[in-house]
Amino acid sequence: MELLENKVMRVSVIGTGYVGLVTGACLAHIGHDVICVDNNVEKVAALQAGQPPIYEPGLADILGSEQLSFTTDLAAGVDHGEIIFIAVGTPPLPSGESDTRYVEAVARGIGQHMGEPYKVIVNKSTVPVGSGDWVRRLILDELACRQVQTSFDVVSNPEFLREGSAVYDSLNPDRIVLGGRSPKAIERMRQLYAPIINRQFAMDSTLPQVPVVVTDLASAEMIKYAANAFLATKISFINEIANICDRIGADVTQVAKGIGLDSRIGEKFLQAGIGWGGSCFPKDVSALMHIAQDYGVETALLEATIATNQRQRLQVVYQLQKTLKILKGKTIGLLGLTFKPNTDDLRDAPALDIIAELQRLGAKVKAYDPIITEVSAPVTLVDTPTTLAYDCDALVLVTDWAEFKDLDYTDLARSMTHPILIDGRNFLNPQRLQQAGFYYQAIGRPSVGQLLWPTVKRFPALAA
Repeated sequence: MELLENKVMRVSVIGTGYVGLVTGACLAHIGHDVICVDNNVEKVAALQAGQPPIYEPGLADILGSEQLSFTTDLAAGVDHGEIIFIAVGTPPLPSGESDTRYVEAVARGIGQHMGEPYKVIVNKSTVPVGSGDWVRRLILDELACRQVQTSFDVVSNPEFLREGSAVYDSLNPDRIVLGGRSPKAIERMRQLYAPIINRQFAMDSTLPQVPVVVTDLASAEMIKYAANAFLATKISFINEIANICDRIGADVTQVAKGIGLDSRIGEKFLQAGIGWGGSCFPKDVSALMHIAQDYGVETALLEATIATNQRQRLQVVYQLQKTLKILKGKTIGLLGLTFKPNTDDLRDAPALDIIAELQRLGAKVKAYDPIITEVSAPVTLVDTPTTLAYDCDALVLVTDWAEFKDLDYTDLARSMTHPILIDGRNFLNPQRLQQAGFYYQAIGRPSVGQLLWPTVKRFPALAA
């Protein structure tokens, strides 16, 4: 396939949250002239000093690009960009629908400052279906108020970034989705992404060009929701299978391997555990259900996906009760707090539900996480796994940080009141944990090791 021609383009990214910051940094990294705009003065000052507000592998390394700058001046950002990304947050409302007030504010701001020449406005935020036309109308309204006529188009370009590997995903995407009505705008977006499409910054540059899916606005917006909802459903499915495996004595890791080799199913997202969290899956599944409700469509499968995930979060608590019986007065140590490794994100993390339930049951909770140094939850943070294990009645692996594979588990077992470990991510080697002296339980896998209790010296009753 013929390579697309590289062209340096002027890009503005409005919003320096997770998506906006990674998008802007990666576009500058591949050669474009990028300005990131944010109304948070302190955040912009930190970014100008090269200090990212989030932990994301590889991000700090590319923030120093000479092609990248940061400002609080929206007018300057709008003037600079021939392509302007809207990348502000769309947090969930209590109803489950997306809060689009920040998208609206940015769209109006663009209309208040935009003039010639032609610009492409890109919805990068995850927005309800129909938002592309809505953004266009908001901009047109502001232009009309100013009595300004100029040419622009709106494109939907959803992101598919995974926290913990967002920089890698930006430079090595499975596909690029472009939704819009204007061939001119779509071509501009192809030019923007040419270095990525051509795999010039890919881990493996010999791979074929990145597929580009060109569709209408509504379909592009729907692709994002459908992708995340499917992945969430797949995880909830394997977790339900794991719970069945737990009852019948099967090993869910072997079941997942057996079904994952089926090309119709695939092996990804078949890792059973304590469920999904973070800022994307919960928000997007709820938003999709709300969209469906608005149009009279029942979503029994999605409702079951969420319900299964909520139950799964407390599976490790049930296992602790099964093993330790009454948890009141027991000390439980959590290995990891973030919803996944290689991120500092605690949003909707399963750990928070586990902590709350353990506290409700009267347990004392300690935790160690390689990144987290403070948390607004009733838990005592410690600075090493050894400190965590000391006098614990059980450990629970909550986050599958790579460093947890290489801990000295023999030493940890000796420090504990009861050497019990519940592996909430099916991450560790059961035989190794058994050899270290642990009684090891996982999700949907047979337990290994012996459940040994401290010897209590009993004295004969004194004669009356």
